[in-house]
Amino acid sequence: MADIESLKQALAVSPDNVPLLLMLAQAHLDQFSLEEARETFERALAQDPTNAQARTQLAQLLELEGKTSEAILRLEQVCAEAPEFGPAWLLRAKLALNDDDPSGAKDFFDRAVAIDPALRDENLLKRIRQASAGGTGESKTSPIPSPQAMGEAQAGAYFESSFEHDEDDDGEDFFDEDDELELDFERKPDVDFARVGGMESVKEDIRMKILYPLKNRELFEAYGKKAGGGVLLYGPPGCGKTLISRATAGEMDAKFLSVGLHQILDMWIGKSEEKLHQIFDLARRSAPAVLFFDEVDALAADRKDMRTSAGRTLINQFLAELDSESAENDGVLVLGATNAPWHLDSAFLRPGRFDRLIFVPPPDEVARTEIVRIMADGKPVAGLDPAALAKKLTDFSGADIKATFDRAVEAALSEAMSSGKIVPVTQKQLVRNAREVKPSCRKWFESAKNYALYANQSGFYDDVLSYLGIEK
Repeated sequence: MADIESLKQALAVSPDNVPLLLMLAQAHLDQFSLEEARETFERALAQDPTNAQARTQLAQLLELEGKTSEAILRLEQVCAEAPEFGPAWLLRAKLALNDDDPSGAKDFFDRAVAIDPALRDENLLKRIRQASAGGTGESKTSPIPSPQAMGEAQAGAYFESSFEHDEDDDGEDFFDEDDELELDFERKPDVDFARVGGMESVKEDIRMKILYPLKNRELFEAYGKKAGGGVLLYGPPGCGKTLISRATAGEMDAKFLSVGLHQILDMWIGKSEEKLHQIFDLARRSAPAVLFFDEVDALAADRKDMRTSAGRTLINQFLAELDSESAENDGVLVLGATNAPWHLDSAFLRPGRFDRLIFVPPPDEVARTEIVRIMADGKPVAGLDPAALAKKLTDFSGADIKATFDRAVEAALSEAMSSGKIVPVTQKQLVRNAREVKPSCRKWFESAKNYALYANQSGFYDDVLSYLGIEK
């Protein structure tokens, strides 16, 4: 960070120096001195009214103050008058994403990177892709019923007939021109167990059930066992099932393929099954690989709940890919994540398929402490004691902790807008907001407890009873 006093001394000698003014303004912005930053950017614009950097940074200040519409309008003007200034397009991408427009965000992001490859922001790109995958695309005329008509276990499925093709320097793209099917493998996931706070019991469970067999492949083959197979991660929502899946791939040094429902479901009968086969085929050709299905219950729902044959056919195809005469999944680890394992068709849980279950509970105290530190990073906080706060967040999921921070930040921002100065988020405020957030995990455990007590003949949910302190 540039030294503010040194920059002021330099400007005393050369008060109209635009580059120095921009450096000073950025230094003020880095310290959250918004008013000083604004005044300095305006001084730069007084010397150079067309300066794209100053105009873009002023738009960023407006966005920080909650004046998003005005910020977007100013950025549109910058991009129109200085179309080769990449940072303006990148900021437009961020604002579009915050405004629930992932398609526009992707367009602006691509424009920024095309102008200046150094602007590529992998975290922003992942957020854009996640928002795109979680969109609410609607199907047009289709012989397959809507997700609502297919039953609760399949709610959230998306019907689309084409897919956008992206380039990713960190991934390996697979594109089938005939079927417009695109998948993206991460060559090396950027996370492993060392970068996942807490969750030690889950990590050890994964080591015993997944990593050790894969690392001792020859020993297992001597006993006629193949490396790979299927593992089901289950637990309350927002507790890190996706993160631990990526970390597992990182520990294996394997390619990681996260499959979204929109990449499988198709409006035409038979196409969904064909796409699912292609996905497994790509994973087999790329072994060792981790094939991850989030919300797998939407694809593997109990066939007794199906109202039409279309869903049953897709489930049968999924079962065949997991375990059949033609399925050669050696070196492919299939991970499924679900909040409702009791909605899965029982055929998925038999040996050779998702026969290994791993319970992912709410984050423990160590994990909550790490989540608090991550949430506080980059925000104006004062007197924060992550460990002390984590003790007060028992049963909170990562999403619940984020909600606690969001409320505290909104309150501080509202006060800051009234006073015109940065108001830090305090420990006291976070504790107060934590009392207003009801842990979402508790509702999940109410349902899980019933299944674990009265529908647990196979012992699948013993870990839930153990977590709740209930003897079998």
